Amino acid sequence: MERATISPSLSQNYLVCPSPRAFTTRLHSFSTTRNLSPSSCSSSIKLQHSSSNGGTSLTRCNAVLSNSSSSAEVADIDWDNIGFGLKPTDYMYVMKCNLDGEFSKGELQLFGNIEVSPSAGVLNYGQGLFEGMKAYRKQDGKNILLFRPEENANRMRSGAERMCMPAPTIDQFVEAVKATVLANKRWVPPAGKGSLYIRPLLMGTGAVLGLAPAPEYTFLVYVSPVGNYFKEGVAPINLIVESEFHRATPGGTGGVKTIGNYAAVLKAQSIAKSKGYSDVLYLDCVHKRYLEEVSSCNIFIVKVKTPFRFYKMSLHLSDNVISTPEIKGTILPGITRKSIIDVARTQGFKDNVISTPEIKGTILPGITRKSIIDVARTQGFKVEERNVTVDELLEADEVFCTGTAVVVSPVGSITHKCKRVSYGEGSFGPVSEKLYTVLTSLQMGLSEDNMNWTLNLS
Repeated sequence: MERATISPSLSQNYLVCPSPRAFTTRLHSFSTTRNLSPSSCSSSIKLQHSSSNGGTSLTRCNAVLSNSSSSAEVADIDWDNIGFGLKPTDYMYVMKCNLDGEFSKGELQLFGNIEVSPSAGVLNYGQGLFEGMKAYRKQDGKNILLFRPEENANRMRSGAERMCMPAPTIDQFVEAVKATVLANKRWVPPAGKGSLYIRPLLMGTGAVLGLAPAPEYTFLVYVSPVGNYFKEGVAPINLIVESEFHRATPGGTGGVKTIGNYAAVLKAQSIAKSKGYSDVLYLDCVHKRYLEEVSSCNIFIVKVKTPFRFYKMSLHLSDNVISTPEIKGTILPGITRKSIIDVARTQGFKDNVISTPEIKGTILPGITRKSIIDVARTQGFKVEERNVTVDELLEADEVFCTGTAVVVSPVGSITHKCKRVSYGEGSFGPVSEKLYTVLTSLQMGLSEDNMNWTLNLS
């Protein structure tokens, strides 16, 4: 089998700008920085394609460097209607490892099918993990931002230990992601049009018949441009609470991002979608009363500890409670009045408490979940990680989900045992909107990154 590859020694120092019908490509130098100016230097290189030898792909790259400037190329697709689905891009990154735990130097290959034994550990025993992350193009059209890639690397390493798999080092993981994104930079949507979804995979690809860890592993990274995950976009989603099917069990693998966790939710999710729901919210399998997570995202509830009082004759602030006359036919419903109330609620004057199920082995420790908790605390909100009951969910003032794919998604309704509870007025609640705005502004480079969470590729 023939395969075009890019020398691993070059993959960390050059950005590939592929030609879809030839094995000759132009590569431009890049730098990776945290909030630094892009390099103006660029180079060119010719990629020579050669046949495989003894089952191993052998390709040599002869570089001819020259100084030139180039504007970022963007794929010619309908960026306003990309949706959330696979769109084949140009390159993927591949790195292999034996049981000794030492990964070979990785390489960029043309995106395409891979060949594995029918007896591969991932196919027979589900020995596989994956990650999900995104890259955003900044408004300047040139720079690209990654969001907390080290966190994904750490989570994959934690999952690999649980699944008896060797894992790339944090540096290997991050370098592979950077190389893959830059090799496919023309597929990063224009600012505000979506993101480049990044899917790192770790798979037991070695042949094994008896139940045992695979003798060989493959680490692979591919990408696809995406829009909104739910068909509702950023409009509120409608969830149904599932009490018979369960996503995870204590002592199982619910807390790691193994492939089997997701196949297990397909049945309940399919039933829910056939009834018109957006997705399923799962309960714990022991008591069947504590929230765990949605099929592919974490759940948060917002509860107001101090209710508004509507008996004062004027708007004033006392003991962090804002009071104003109730609208009941004799008072003009002022637009500024409504705006002030909404702003006050997002600034913590209403003593908002955000609660989310505690991570204790059955719930995936989401990167977006962790980021939202940190952002919420910096914005003055109190955040609790604890057991959250269905009753608390149904009495909440606001509910939202978080995840790499959805970022922050407001929940419009929850249905539990034929009882439907609605939240908000068909849009973001004040808390979720505030957190969504702060987080996405940071991810897209629209605000200063005081958290040092973004990695700038230029």
